Amino acid sequence: MAGWSSELSARFSEHHETLRGAVRYALVDRQLGEHLPEPPARVCDVGGGSGRQSIPLARRGYEVIILDPSGEMLREARKALASEDKGTRRRVRLVRGAGEEAPDILGDESFDVVLCHGVLMYLASSEPMIRALAAIARPGAVVSVLFKNADALAMRPGFEGRYRDAVAAFGADRDRGGHGMVTRGDTVASISGMFREHGIEPAEWYGVRVLTDHLGDRPPGPDLPEILEMEWEAGRREPYRGVARLGHLIGSKRRKVRPAEFEDDIRRP
Repeated sequence: MAGWSSELSARFSEHHETLRGAVRYALVDRQLGEHLPEPPARVCDVGGGSGRQSIPLARRGYEVIILDPSGEMLREARKALASEDKGTRRRVRLVRGAGEEAPDILGDESFDVVLCHGVLMYLASSEPMIRALAAIARPGAVVSVLFKNADALAMRPGFEGRYRDAVAAFGADRDRGGHGMVTRGDTVASISGMFREHGIEPAEWYGVRVLTDHLGDRPPGPDLPEILEMEWEAGRREPYRGVARLGHLIGSKRRKVRPAEFEDDIRRP
């Protein structure tokens, strides 16, 4: 991810403490919970940064690799792990490298769960990353991608009263994100197409931050449980999920059909 700096890492860490950050991580965790295999299972969190999403999985018994190009973010992950119990620390391995190079970096390793959350918007194109995720996913593996929703870029400036920016966002595929960088959006349709092209069958998609995305850096308050339940309901049903700031697509790596099974399918009327 070109342009990743210590300053940006600090902004990203601060984002964890905002309501928007709390909603993102809590919702994605709950949405993932609908699809994950039981632990122990091997997880690769590509672009996993400080481990905010995947260290809790290690706590539950999953074996986790966090692959990230930023030394700053991996240092944050190491700090976070220092406060975990010995078993959780033992189940997490930190690897520095670009996600697009994951097959080369990780060699013959493959995974039951492959995560890539909040990364695609920083890349010039999503296709090389989706190809890499598919390459390290075992047959039947869960593949989870969180991306900026290009279909809804006008929502945030519109609710914030930045009407000129909202008009400009219609038909655009990028805008200035909360960390100050202009980042790129994808659509559910485009990511689903890339999934299928690389042997991943889309299973379900969710919206993340439908009704609270415009609240800026407001910290979470005592009403957080009600907000999370509201966002959970909005993020899994139409028409609400289509206007979420983020899209969360979960798929399954196709299993190869053995020749005998294929022949049976041909003979079956």
